Amino acid sequence: MSDTVPKIVVVGGGAGGLELATKLGKKLGKKKKAQVTLVDSSHTHIWKPLLHEVAAGTLDSHEDEIEYLSQANCSGFRFRLGRMDGLDRQNKKISLAPTFNEDGVEIIPRREFDYDYLVISVGSISHDFGIKGVRDHCQFLDTTKQAESFQKQLLQSYLRAHTQGRPLDAGQLNIAIVGAGATGVELCAQLHEVSHLLTAYGLDEVNPQDVKISLIEAADRILPGLPENISSAALSELKALGVSVLTGERVIEVTDTAIKTQSGKDIPSAIKVWAAGIKAPEFLKDIDGLETNWMNQLVVRQTLQTSFDDDVYAIGDCAACKWVGQDQNVPPRAQAAHQMASLVYKSIRNRLSGKTIPEYHYHDYGSLVSLGRYGTVGNLMGNLSRGSMMIEGLMARMMYLSLYKMHQTALFGPFRVVMLSLSHLFRRSVHPKIKLH
Repeated sequence: MSDTVPKIVVVGGGAGGLELATKLGKKLGKKKKAQVTLVDSSHTHIWKPLLHEVAAGTLDSHEDEIEYLSQANCSGFRFRLGRMDGLDRQNKKISLAPTFNEDGVEIIPRREFDYDYLVISVGSISHDFGIKGVRDHCQFLDTTKQAESFQKQLLQSYLRAHTQGRPLDAGQLNIAIVGAGATGVELCAQLHEVSHLLTAYGLDEVNPQDVKISLIEAADRILPGLPENISSAALSELKALGVSVLTGERVIEVTDTAIKTQSGKDIPSAIKVWAAGIKAPEFLKDIDGLETNWMNQLVVRQTLQTSFDDDVYAIGDCAACKWVGQDQNVPPRAQAAHQMASLVYKSIRNRLSGKTIPEYHYHDYGSLVSLGRYGTVGNLMGNLSRGSMMIEGLMARMMYLSLYKMHQTALFGPFRVVMLSLSHLFRRSVHPKIKLH
């Protein structure tokens, strides 16, 4: 490939980053019109809205994950393993930190990559707000590795309780989830289902009633970012499942055995999950002079170019983009990342051909919250519903599943998605409903 061919580097292989790299690779990389490189610190991709299912064990990540090297080979881009930790805008280079194996041995040295166009799509991480004990005692669900770690802790706790030969200690299987956004609410329902499945698969010394699930939220209702009717419907479902929902409770400390709130409550919990608030990764804060906000997000214009550099784009959760017509930024949702990826794809192609670049206008198509087999609630927005229309039950479940299928279609095309769906149905007929190791 000639040195005159533009170099496009996409950092972060989440929903938006992988879709963008795939589109650019197929349309430009395969035709030798550009050199497209995707950088990520993991070997594999999984759609982030599925991580709560991985954490509960109702989804085996190894069945749904995508190998970046394989996707790159099929789609005409290069994949490079590494974690970005620096930017040199003057010389148009990014730096990647050394990569170490599980034994602490360096396997990949520090490297630099040149770019003509850089797209930063590194997603978000949990924000602990500096609360004492959160980092030491809580599990997080930002990555597949963290979700798998939680699943192992959960299964080990059940195995210990099942085989200890004596009554359970008080609170031994209590689970507390801080943050009643979509992740927290969906995880509650999955964990309730797991408590019954593990008993059915032979861990019957533990009764589902022994598992006490608490959901803690600082706002006055769960799902505070969604319409109130959806919040109410989800709350009714959670209460029917026996989940203890505590709203208006601000966490001030987390200990090894409990979560303490500002009102004086002391919530005993052996397993604790932190799902309250997000921020962009720390390395982005004022990186090489780029403008960031209090959440470390890169401030972008409506073209999704960073405010101080036309050749650096930001998409997804790590981008602070004004929501046109609203007094807020675009919310950190998978549908926003998908739309941003499509726009930056058009923008880069237009720039290469000397055309005007488009501006980004977020289209909110609604929100859906899955409560596993117990239900799905949400709202649709658009011309058809003339604003917002609440949906529940089978229709909502089908819409929820279609979101993932849209992501898969962007990566594989419709035919392969049909084949993957059929394969998934066959696997479900012979595999257990929960990961048991």
